[in-house]
Amino acid sequence: MKLKAVVWVACALAAAPVAAQQVTFMTGPQGGAWIPLGGALKGLWEKSIPGLSIQLLPGAGISNVRAIDEGKAHVGLANSSTTVDGLEGRPPYPRKVTRVCQVANLYPQYFQVVALANANVQSFADFRGKSLTTQAKGNTGELLTELVLRLNGLGYDSLARVNHNSYTESVALMKDGHAQIFTLGTTAPASAVMDLASARDIRLVPVDDRTINELRKMNAGYKKLVIKAGTYPKQDRDVPVIAYSTHLVVACDLAEDSVYRMAKTMAENVSAMTAVVKAMEGITPKDMALDIGVPFHKGALKFYREVGAL
Repeated sequence: MKLKAVVWVACALAAAPVAAQQVTFMTGPQGGAWIPLGGALKGLWEKSIPGLSIQLLPGAGISNVRAIDEGKAHVGLANSSTTVDGLEGRPPYPRKVTRVCQVANLYPQYFQVVALANANVQSFADFRGKSLTTQAKGNTGELLTELVLRLNGLGYDSLARVNHNSYTESVALMKDGHAQIFTLGTTAPASAVMDLASARDIRLVPVDDRTINELRKMNAGYKKLVIKAGTYPKQDRDVPVIAYSTHLVVACDLAEDSVYRMAKTMAENVSAMTAVVKAMEGITPKDMALDIGVPFHKGALKFYREVGAL
């Protein structure tokens, strides 16, 4: 009887459901790449991690990092440059971020300055007196907009009007001519910019060497990349722009096994992620494990060491 009892208990434990784990995952603004990428990751993770249930919420680079650090979210997409700002306690963060850990680098982001062709905007200095639409406070694209204005002797008060909107709302303002310049940080080509280009003639405004050099002095997470000619309709030349990396961060106290499985699932399903964000094509565990100065979660470290990426 004792042996039967032991066997029965063992079978019962084996059949018991895995404890549910509810995770909040913050993505990005409407019209950007982070919302569909978040949806793809939710599907992959819930399928491969027993008991995991993910709630998706819209967000932005800076606000996602703050939400995780303040215990309001567990997982978030973020930008390398502004996450490093958080670790250093630089504005707009009110204090140093201490509870956010790295999982994976994903792909480059491009800070795109899009002007109506008839607005006569050739450089950042030409923003003066123009109407601008950008993202809400707490978004990396908005932070960079304010920074490049300041580095060029301008500010929001130098402009005719400033609107803080989602990508889709910004496109509508540009189409109607109520805004002349649209700034955003996302992949290239960006669906929002393609939508705008289908209705209005536009030009991408290049970054100048002085601006990018000053930015890099402030934060080494920024770099200069090129949006190749032909990326957008009627774009007949390469355009140098400010760039940084999209990466995935989590709360440092999130379960080690869950984060291990998240990293492993991503590495095993690159094609599924690439179907949503083409810029992720060919990403390897070694790419994901590149050190950008954000401490790795112990679950991510376990996976990268296991596959020889670290």
